[in-house]
Amino acid sequence: MPVRMAVPKELVSGERRVALDPTMAERFAKLGVEMLVEKGAGHSAFFSDEVYSKSSRLVDDARALYAEADVVFKVQAPTLEEVELLRDGSTLLAVLLPHRNVEMVKRLRDKKITSFAMELIPRISRAQSMDVLSSQAAVSGYKVALLAANLTSGFFPMLTTAAGTIRPSKVVIIGAGVAGLQAIATCRRLGAMVEAYDVRPAARQEIESLGAKMIDTGVSAASEGGYARELTAEEKQKQADVLAKHIAAASAVITTAAVPGRAAPKIVTIAMVEGMRRGTVIVDMAAESGGNCELTQPGETIEHNGVTIAGPLNIPSSFPVPASEMYAKNLFNFLSPMIKDGNMNLDWNDEVIAKSALTRDGQIVHEPTSKLV
Repeated sequence: MPVRMAVPKELVSGERRVALDPTMAERFAKLGVEMLVEKGAGHSAFFSDEVYSKSSRLVDDARALYAEADVVFKVQAPTLEEVELLRDGSTLLAVLLPHRNVEMVKRLRDKKITSFAMELIPRISRAQSMDVLSSQAAVSGYKVALLAANLTSGFFPMLTTAAGTIRPSKVVIIGAGVAGLQAIATCRRLGAMVEAYDVRPAARQEIESLGAKMIDTGVSAASEGGYARELTAEEKQKQADVLAKHIAAASAVITTAAVPGRAAPKIVTIAMVEGMRRGTVIVDMAAESGGNCELTQPGETIEHNGVTIAGPLNIPSSFPVPASEMYAKNLFNFLSPMIKDGNMNLDWNDEVIAKSALTRDGQIVHEPTSKLV
């Protein structure tokens, strides 16, 4: 009997993405598996049941879907109620964020669910096409640039008008990972002058290749795996002294610095905000993990001394079509090599499979999460 793979509706409020778009559902079906899709699963992402039905069987509700599913694809981590609906011994793929969902992890373990946290996929060359964090960060970087342009009190580009020439805005972008680089590129396309900062010296070439100027603070936090390590107190102060001058001259500041599994580093202090001109804006992409600005209120847009501070949440969901399509491709690239003639055989000697696993055979196999539990 072929493996049954299922796509339920997302239950988190405001989540508009779906784990598999119709194109990727069809590609899975061509591998010989049976695809199940809960009715309405793709509606928020503008994918109709009719399009899914060409390659998948539509199921009326989540309970019926989970009762048949061998493999479940989700975007957000399941609620405890959803975990109870999962068949014992089935497989789950989603962004699970175990450090925030300890009780969920315990239940996945107890039900002997084989779960893969897509955010744990190792950042190696071979796994780039499976990297959910990168694909969704690209969406976020684009969105926060548009948000900054919308919220600031002036134009981004230089404009020549009958009333004279208007100078372009200066934008400072903190963090030059995937999201930061996308924000740089988008702000440049909108005509702004862009300065960017990253604690990894290797980011300079990428920043400058996009036409931005690298802010050099003299602090390096290069680390393994493509992430930045935490800075010492002395390094943080040195960084802050240099950044304060550049932030004070900016029309917009976009912050994207995050440390996986930890609270976002506080980079923009209250004093820095109070040194900015009235009418300027900060868009804090790290609001989900507490924010890079000391004044950020996650999910809110506030004003402090005439400076607008936005802390948007679940940013990829605001562009549900491309975000869903990119996420679905990540899932397909991750799992499809393990499927042959409709059957799934996970290769636990594969580094990507092994390192992204969270629970397996009644055990928590991700060491940091095991210690946390």
